[in-house]
Amino acid sequence: MSAPPDVYTHGHHESVLRSHRWRTAANSCAYLMPHLRPGMDLLDVGCGPATITADLASAVAPGRVLGLDRDAGIIAAARADHPGLDLATGDVYALDPGDAAFDVVHAHQVLQHLTDPVRALREMRRVLRPGGLLAVRDGDYASFAWAPRDPRLDRWMALYHQLTRVNGAEADAGRFLGAWVRAAGFADIAVSSSTWTFAAQDDRAWWGDSWATRATRSAFADQAVEAGLATRDDLAEVAAGWRDWAAHPDGVLILVHGEVLARRP
Repeated sequence: MSAPPDVYTHGHHESVLRSHRWRTAANSCAYLMPHLRPGMDLLDVGCGPATITADLASAVAPGRVLGLDRDAGIIAAARADHPGLDLATGDVYALDPGDAAFDVVHAHQVLQHLTDPVRALREMRRVLRPGGLLAVRDGDYASFAWAPRDPRLDRWMALYHQLTRVNGAEADAGRFLGAWVRAAGFADIAVSSSTWTFAAQDDRAWWGDSWATRATRSAFADQAVEAGLATRDDLAEVAAGWRDWAAHPDGVLILVHGEVLARRP
């Protein structure tokens, strides 16, 4: 019997896609950029709206860049926004490209949502050329920090961990990337970390509204209720916590990410 399909905890509500479209190579894969050269062929797995993909394509032009995402609707929207990019639907466990097709494989915030990240990494290794470069970056939710303290945000954190466990995913993926990459057969593994910090008023308003809306209207909310982990009233309290955090002049949110660069032997 085949395993059940992976469940994307966040879903594709506009409040989620808004944050995905904010991502760029500068704020999301600075650890990779010094290693890119013109003429490299690059695969971007889980490309979403392709904002990062577009930056990576500029960095390796005239090399080939292919962005893959499993959601056809997301790919259609990304094609409209980035008509010059090669974008397609794809399965991280069964990538369409043939063996040894790319110099670089990049995956941002993908492995944390998978039930079998090592299997996915082995598939990424397959499509890399010998000596090719893997770059993966994922959040580590248990390392996130915020002020002021608020039990409603503590409830959000506990709920997120509970729901990702129900979905068979790993919310704290950032700390496990090195082990997963090693288990998938990569070499020359370099582990690092970086953060996103939201403290300015406009940044707090942006992120606070995003998570307040996700807490009540996104797939996260629907899944939490369906799994019996929270009621709609619970989620409304979480949303109020995010909005109060955003309005507080001393509010700060630090999101920690693990990063790995590694080579296919």
